[in-house]
Amino acid sequence: MKLALRSDSGQAWRDPALAAGAAVVAVGGALTAPAGRTDLDAPGVALLVVAGLALVVRRRHPRPVLALAAGSLLAYLVLGYPGVGPTVPVLIALYTTVHRGHGRTARAVIAAILVVGIVGDAISSGARPADVFQRWFLIIGWMVASSVMAEVTRQHRAYLEQVERRAEEAERTREETARRRAVEERLRIARELHDSLTHSISIIKIQAGVAVHLARKHDEPVSDALLAIQHASTDAMRELRSTLEVLRTGPDPLTAASDDANGLQHLDRLAEGARQAGLPVTVRIAGARLDLPPPVDGTAYRIVQEALTNAARHAGPAEATVCIEYAADALTIRVDDNGPKAAAPVPGVGLTGMRERVTALGGTLCAGPRPAGGFTVEARLPLAAPAVTAVLA
Repeated sequence: MKLALRSDSGQAWRDPALAAGAAVVAVGGALTAPAGRTDLDAPGVALLVVAGLALVVRRRHPRPVLALAAGSLLAYLVLGYPGVGPTVPVLIALYTTVHRGHGRTARAVIAAILVVGIVGDAISSGARPADVFQRWFLIIGWMVASSVMAEVTRQHRAYLEQVERRAEEAERTREETARRRAVEERLRIARELHDSLTHSISIIKIQAGVAVHLARKHDEPVSDALLAIQHASTDAMRELRSTLEVLRTGPDPLTAASDDANGLQHLDRLAEGARQAGLPVTVRIAGARLDLPPPVDGTAYRIVQEALTNAARHAGPAEATVCIEYAADALTIRVDDNGPKAAAPVPGVGLTGMRERVTALGGTLCAGPRPAGGFTVEARLPLAAPAVTAVLA
């Protein structure tokens, strides 16, 4: 946009300056030229000035300007004024006309100048036709040279535009190829995940279900661990299917971060699964619930899920508290457990994944041991951050 504005502003003063310069050159050439059949008077100067100043609008109206300049040239030379001053505006007008793609008009004007000029000059001056022809032939030669130069420039510019279009097309083709390869890679990953994980998780679920069935059949107490395995495997199969669909259909991972199965609307189910795994969980909600953007909703769910998983694995006999605080500009998630005092953890895949999700949305994440024992994970996710807006766009 800035370049276009500069070009327009440059054009605004360049054309009037060129027109004024052409008029000055034409008048100056007439004043310094040898005397003609007619002395330079006011009508002659007017013809020179009109032909030059008409160039102000040569870009918007190239053909009318060319006709006016050609008419001024014919009138000036046929009347016998000194010099060939009006030729300069005609050359410029011819160049502009041909450069704008009006080659036929330019050729017709050149032919008309040749015929009318020779005939009119021969009649008005009474000179020999050979002398008149030589004079006008030189003028026509300049005009042809101007037209050829304009055509060469136009063809070169068209060639550059064609090269630029080809480069853009090649870039677009490269991008399409990259997207196609990305889709193919997603499909390959989806197949690998399906082959390596679905079968194993299905076996775990079936075995847990058989164990629960046999225990109930023999009137034996069902282990809480078996029930937790059964529920966890069911949830794992559901989330795996959801992930595979994302990989197959190929949306952006951030825009696909939340779906009907993974969002804070299922927070109670997530907490119940942790309780069945032996981790008592208390859920607290602060502020009025909001309709969260899908990326924020999905990221919040994953943070709570990973934090509870880590607490169940590392906190030992402990309790966990999940606090969700809704605000107008941000969502705050805090997960605390009261396990034993521990050293600062070495960031693993879980914490790294949480940090990457939060950073992608322009938020902040703090995770570390509590001074009195236990562990805290706290994340703040902006609701109107540029990253969230860009993801939704």
